[in-house]
Amino acid sequence: LAVKNPEKLQALKDLCLVEATRNNVLPLDDSNIERFATANRPSYTAGRTTFTYHEGMIRIPEGAAPELKNRSWSIAAEVTIPARGAEGVIMTMGGRFNGIGLYVKDGKPVFHYNFLGLQRTSVAAPEALKPGDHTITVQFKYSGGGMGKPADVDLLVDGKNVATGRVEKTIPIRISLDETLDIGEDTGTPVSEDYHTPFKFTGTLNKVVIELGKS
Repeated sequence: LAVKNPEKLQALKDLCLVEATRNNVLPLDDSNIERFATANRPSYTAGRTTFTYHEGMIRIPEGAAPELKNRSWSIAAEVTIPARGAEGVIMTMGGRFNGIGLYVKDGKPVFHYNFLGLQRTSVAAPEALKPGDHTITVQFKYSGGGMGKPADVDLLVDGKNVATGRVEKTIPIRISLDETLDIGEDTGTPVSEDYHTPFKFTGTLNKVVIELGKS
């Protein structure tokens, strides 16, 4: 038809450009995979560096959560441990096949980094938390120099460094398509095989503050 009707073909091309301009669809961009893999748009977090969460804030999509890839960051959780002790998830993002988690297991704070389910790194305190108020902090120090580079991890309790570790491979692009940021429990698949979901925190989780560093 195009060969038989060149004038009609040109008229349709012209009409397409007119309508595309009128409806603000130009410029055309067919980089679907690149945009889908790397961009979370629109982003609630763009330009922000400090985020405060409280227990019960769950199912937050990755595009509306802090950007924890290819950069340094810290998590500081203020908790109250009852006399009987406590355990459970403080914060997770992602799940069994990719993700990050901070939780208390057997009374001990644990940071777990899950790279594609292929490489797992746990940094755990050697002693259980005593009853009372505590601040559990994870300092994630990214090596820089590109995407998916290593990072050093410090785990602190009340300002004291109690454990260190190194994540040799970090998540470079997307953590998950359907797993989310959860505070106080894990609503999806478990980031770590140490627990079964939802593994709700049994102490009092006063707040969780995430600070983003430079990429």
